[in-house]
Amino acid sequence: MDETRHVEEIADSVYWVGARDWDRKTFDAFIPLPQGTTYNAYLVKGREHTALIDTVNPGFWKQLHEKVDKVDSLKNLRYLVMNHAEPDHASAVPYVMGESPDATLVTTAKGAKMAKLYSKVPDGRILVVKDGDAIDLGGKTLAFIEAPWLHWPETMFTYLPEDRVLFSCDYFGAHTAFGMYDDENEGLLSLAKRYYGEIMMPFGKPGQKALEKIEPLDIRVLAPSHGPVYRNPGKIVDEYRRWTAGETKEKAIVAFVSMWGTTDRMAKAMAEALANDGIEVCVFNLQGADVGDIARELVDARALVLGSPTVLGGLHPLAAYAASLVKVLRPPLKYAAFLGSYGWGGGAARQALELLGPLRIDVVGAVDINGPADGEAMGKVADLARALSAKIKGATGATARTAESIA
Repeated sequence: MDETRHVEEIADSVYWVGARDWDRKTFDAFIPLPQGTTYNAYLVKGREHTALIDTVNPGFWKQLHEKVDKVDSLKNLRYLVMNHAEPDHASAVPYVMGESPDATLVTTAKGAKMAKLYSKVPDGRILVVKDGDAIDLGGKTLAFIEAPWLHWPETMFTYLPEDRVLFSCDYFGAHTAFGMYDDENEGLLSLAKRYYGEIMMPFGKPGQKALEKIEPLDIRVLAPSHGPVYRNPGKIVDEYRRWTAGETKEKAIVAFVSMWGTTDRMAKAMAEALANDGIEVCVFNLQGADVGDIARELVDARALVLGSPTVLGGLHPLAAYAASLVKVLRPPLKYAAFLGSYGWGGGAARQALELLGPLRIDVVGAVDINGPADGEAMGKVADLARALSAKIKGATGATARTAESIA
């Protein structure tokens, strides 16, 4: 059997007709994809009409066409639902509309503007929907739920009440090409958390609103646009409730880069001291760390320790990138600290504080030393570790010395 042409019936007359991309290595030019990804599209066949929910990435249009034809000729398509206008889900909209002369594109008002701009779909072939709107396929109803900023402004969910299937597009997704269903990928929760950290974490508030909207629904099958279909959706929905609420653990991320070993020694001493005090610690050497792994751990970390030597008056570029990543992803961090070293001139600590300061994170302190990490310097690291640990644990009366007094 040609697996690239496999069609899966995920519910009664509801078919997965998407594509697996085993070879894709990055997403958005910076997110590593260790397990590739999928571009999930779904065909819903009613007694009277057939609807296609989302399409696929460029390069997979023919595969999509052939899969749809296994169920019902693409020429007979009545509705093309565009939950999200990003190219990995909507690039084939012009192709599908061209092959399906009677098809109408179904999307939100903002989605319609994007469809006209990027896919050149004329007004006469677009049906704009909002919360509460639905279309009847004959024994199958597609109900629409606006879910803006998950993660673009036009996004929506589509719900099939007869079979209790929620098509959530990017929300609840995971970048992996392994497993058709959630119980067929043992590492799915970690991958889903990584995906949330990379893409959805900056949109916690819209995510909470979306979760409130779907709370009354009886969801038996959760069909996102990346990764496996959930036959057991309760667990991932519960995790999303925690993640969007910004719940954190007694956990710290130590992310560092070192040129000649000094910052390395300080960072590992900090990690050891925190771990010995019962704090969960994730250590990342930025000289080769996977950005996706860092994003995953940021989802529920309470503190960040950034380590960097001074390079030409500022942060090492890898440390500056890490700080910028924190700024972009907006994780629920409460506390931060800095570890650094310099030879003939400093500046890294100042730049780190400038980047982290505006993020509403309590910068507990910094150790920025001139020269090697001697006993006195390591004593300051130990002091900072104790102060940071107390903050993470929420100890009252904990006194963390300021960056100026520790450095």
